[in-house]
Amino acid sequence: MRKADIASLIHDRHGIPKREAVNVVELILEEIKESLAQGDEVKIAGFGNFTVRSKRERKGRNPKTGEEIGITPRRVVTFRASPVFKQSVLDATEVSR
Repeated sequence: MRKADIASLIHDRHGIPKREAVNVVELILEEIKESLAQGDEVKIAGFGNFTVRSKRERKGRNPKTGEEIGITPRRVVTFRASPVFKQSVLDATEVSR
C-alpha cells in the first residue's frame, strides 16, 4: 500500500476531497518524521510505537572477501507493533486460509 492508496481510501470512505485527503496523509507522515528526527517516540494506540535507536560502532565482515571492516555509528528507526495490531493481522491471515 502506498500513500496514494491511503489517500484514496480516505476519499472513498469519508467523502473528503482527494486533494485534501492527500494533504492529510502528507501532514501526518511529516509530523511523525519530525518527531522522530527530534528524538521523540511516536506512539499510536492500537497500532504501535516508532522509536529512534543509536547503534554504536562495530566490526563487520565483507561477505565476498571476508575482510573485517568498521561499521560507523548511526541512528535507526524501529517499529514495534502493538498487541492489538498483531492480533488483527493474525486474525486476518487465519480467515484468508
